[in-house]
Amino acid sequence: MTAQQSALPSRAAAARSRGPYALLALVVLAADQATKALVRARLVEGEAWPSRDAWLAISHVENSGAAFGMFQGAGPFLLAATVVGVAAVLAFLLVTPAIDRLYLGALSLILGGASGNLIDRLAKGTVTDFIDPTHYPAFNLADSAIVCGVLAVIAHSLFSGAREPAR
Repeated sequence: MTAQQSALPSRAAAARSRGPYALLALVVLAADQATKALVRARLVEGEAWPSRDAWLAISHVENSGAAFGMFQGAGPFLLAATVVGVAAVLAFLLVTPAIDRLYLGALSLILGGASGNLIDRLAKGTVTDFIDPTHYPAFNLADSAIVCGVLAVIAHSLFSGAREPAR
């Protein structure tokens, strides 16, 4: 048996162990795209439901920038940065040991959210935001998944060393 043949079962096992994380990323992506499509179908751009005076409204906002409305009009840069980010997260997902479930789950949330916003940027040049709290910029499910994933990565980084015995 060659080294390549003996590596095949472990590659197949590694691919199977990533299945739940791929599914999580796909669920985030599908939920994000479905909610954005619903908002675009039901509300004209700039419209809010029930109203802009509500503490939390569903509104149709097309954002050509990044988080919190920064970098408005920087479409090509943001598109390139998103492609690089998605590729980097995908690479980390592929090399992270399957035993590190929190980290893989966090990366899956980031991948699903970033992919959802990437699809918007590729299709329209903007990202549809719709969750609109009073006195805070509008955002979407993809943004929420990215933030939750990043917070989980930070928590993992801060506390993963605490599980190891002191030397």
